[in-house]
Amino acid sequence: MEYVIGIDEAGRGALAGPICVGAVMMPKDFDWREVFALITKRGDPVLRDSKQLSAPQRTILYDYIVAHGTLKHSWAMVDARTIDTHGIAPAARAATLQAASVLAPQSDIPVMLDAGLTLPVGWQQESFVKGDETIPVISLASMIAKVARDRHMEALGATAPEYGFEVHKGYGTSAHMQAIRKLGMTPEHRRTFVHV
Repeated sequence: MEYVIGIDEAGRGALAGPICVGAVMMPKDFDWREVFALITKRGDPVLRDSKQLSAPQRTILYDYIVAHGTLKHSWAMVDARTIDTHGIAPAARAATLQAASVLAPQSDIPVMLDAGLTLPVGWQQESFVKGDETIPVISLASMIAKVARDRHMEALGATAPEYGFEVHKGYGTSAHMQAIRKLGMTPEHRRTFVHV
């Protein structure tokens, strides 16, 4: 059976928390409509990026991917401190390599990445602008990245409830900015991203 790997990330522009890269390996002949039919109320299933779906819809797709026998998945996170030290692009590259290596350590399976993500030379890879909206395997990877990161941020919210991480997931909402102004930053904040 021939496979392809899709990769996407979540959390690149957040002020707090990690960047998370999700990866999905699927057979080339896998019918993605089978997955998206789970959240389609009428008409034909439509391919979507995770950001275009509600949290319950993403969870349905995530759980299906994780439980499916043929689909394989992985995800990797790089924390705020590393992002501050090395920059967001190197952090994303490190997480991309880690997530891909779990699925295909030999780098012998073609990899399709959402634009902005890359693997080292030697991997069979192709990057796509808006790949998470147009390439099924990248769209599935976006579900893994987004749900894994959201769950991580919800757990952080329980340890620092005054910041509301479980609500805004570390992004720069007005409530989040107000909390930073009032309380300062936590170790989960990206100091190079926060300008208050």
